Amino acid sequence: MARYAGPDCRLCRRAGQKLFLKGEKCFMPKCAVERRHSPPGQIAQRRRRVSDRGLQLREKQKAKVMYGVLERQFRGYFDKARKNPLSTGEVLVQLLERRLDNVVFRLDFAESRDQARQLVRHGHIMVSGKKVSIPSYLVKPGDVVGWKQSSQEKEFAKAVAAQIPRKAIPGWLSLEASTMMGRVVDLPAMAALEGLVEPRMIIEFYSR
Repeated sequence: MARYAGPDCRLCRRAGQKLFLKGEKCFMPKCAVERRHSPPGQIAQRRRRVSDRGLQLREKQKAKVMYGVLERQFRGYFDKARKNPLSTGEVLVQLLERRLDNVVFRLDFAESRDQARQLVRHGHIMVSGKKVSIPSYLVKPGDVVGWKQSSQEKEFAKAVAAQIPRKAIPGWLSLEASTMMGRVVDLPAMAALEGLVEPRMIIEFYSR
């Protein structure tokens, strides 16, 4: 299955809430969710009562869209979390949040996860002194994530350095803005999803 390449705002309208896929635009009045509360489509559809299964599917789809993960990889994260002796929901959140593209986004090096994924793929990001170009790479506590030295001289990196931090950095990460470096100080907690997605419903969806 190919990766979705359509308008990101359409996905937010389908979910019925902001998924923060467009960076700064999501906080502006021109955000599509603010302007149009109806689902996408030429003909306005009457919202029907959604079944429990439908609600569980919606939560799973929202998580996939937020993190830019396709079904096979997302199911792999769930299976890995289920085999862990700790809470399945907590481990699932940790696996998603520990992705390198998400960490780059959380450290405010990029406006969106899509932009963060591009930075990683283009080789601009280092992890503990080594270049990593795999967006799904899982960081661990103690890892240092930052810009490659040569990339820091680029205009885009300078523009980012002049503005960060633009948003709050989660407690499981620390940021040194002057050097464009961040550190993973702990494993992410369930609160990392900020109430946007309910992991319990995802677990129920896959457990049937």
